[in-house]
Amino acid sequence: MRGQLELPFVNSRAMASSSRTDPRPVAVPDDVDDLRHEKATGVVQLPPHVRWSGPPKTYDLDDPIDRTRVYEQVLREGTDDDVRRFIDVNELEKVWETIVLPSRVRAAWTDWFRRHRGVDVARERAGSGQDADAAP
Repeated sequence: MRGQLELPFVNSRAMASSSRTDPRPVAVPDDVDDLRHEKATGVVQLPPHVRWSGPPKTYDLDDPIDRTRVYEQVLREGTDDDVRRFIDVNELEKVWETIVLPSRVRAAWTDWFRRHRGVDVARERAGSGQDADAAP
């Protein structure tokens, strides 16, 4: 047709699925539960490479809601050293059913729990009736 701009076909489904893949590695240090690593306690402020969105914020690790928010951010954005410092795997296992993580992070940690603790946290989550692949 004269006077109309012809646009190329764009497969929006393919674009949406490819934009969901996240190539970043997941920090899952094998020695995260080694007692020689000093764990953060009390009121903390996350490093800027972990909490890069928004102004600096403090969290109280003694508060279950704050601790869960810290865990979500550190597990998504943190380095091995951040994970060793901020993540207590015993506490992580307790909040596993409710913590919001991308599926790539959840899969990596599910494998860690299976290898190091002999626990199938994926089965526990599936048994809770929640979607194991829920994204943040």
